Amino acid sequence: MVKRRRGQALPEAQAHSEGFRQTREARRSALVEDYLELIADLIEDGNEARQVDIAARLGVAQPTVAKMLSRLAEEGLVERRPYRGIFLTETGTRIAQASRERHEIVEAFLRSIGVSAETARIDAEGIEHHVSAETLEVFRRLAARRPS
Repeated sequence: MVKRRRGQALPEAQAHSEGFRQTREARRSALVEDYLELIADLIEDGNEARQVDIAARLGVAQPTVAKMLSRLAEEGLVERRPYRGIFLTETGTRIAQASRERHEIVEAFLRSIGVSAETARIDAEGIEHHVSAETLEVFRRLAARRPS
C-alpha cells in the first residue's frame, strides 16, 4: 500500500532517506562552518579571533567555545597560538570562504524577493547550511536579476 500525501505517492525509501541524510550532514557541518566563518570575520575586521570574542558573538559560554576550538584544531581547521588567538589553516579558510559565499547568495536572494535586511541576514544563517548546490545556483541567478 502506498501512503499518499496531498495527492502524491511517497518517494521510494532510498530517495526518501537521502533528504534526511543530507539534513543530518548539514546539521553536523553547520556549527563548524559558523565557527570558521566567524573566526575569519574577526580576523578580517582587523582584530584577533579570541575565544572571549567568539563566545560573545555566538552567545555561548567560553568553555563551549574552548571545546569546539579543540575539535577544530584536531581536524586541522584552526591553529591556537598562546597569547595570540586563533588562526585558520588553509583548509579552514577555504571552508569559511565557501560558507560566507553561500550566506551572501542566500541573503541576496531573500532580499530580492522582498525580505527585510535584518530578517534576510538571520534566515540566511540557517538556510546557507541546508541548501543544495543546485538550489544555491538558482538563488544566485534569481538574486542577480532583481534589484535589492
